[in-house]
Amino acid sequence: MKPWDIYTWSFPDAESHPAVVLGTESRLANKPKLNVLFCSTKRAARQAELFEIILDDADGLDWPTLCKCDLVFAVPKEQLVRKRGTVSTARRRLIAERLIRALGLAGL
Repeated sequence: MKPWDIYTWSFPDAESHPAVVLGTESRLANKPKLNVLFCSTKRAARQAELFEIILDDADGLDWPTLCKCDLVFAVPKEQLVRKRGTVSTARRRLIAERLIRALGLAGL
């Protein structure tokens, strides 16, 4: 498991969805909980909003999928199952920018 990998996780009140793994390789290797972002399972039928990004087959997903960058979930590592892909290099920066904006870190 590496940063930016996409796995399946059963989100609270949302069943199984793609989850983008965030963090450093050291954290992923040494901690029991990891940070992830929620992605929809439905095909994106609209443009991404300010705190979202669309991931697709370039990232290993079956179709254009909304990934929400305004809420980070702490997940027990062993609950992440079935690797689906890895976020493409070009989209990693976009996710980071949306996280900074959504979490209010830009004003520091």
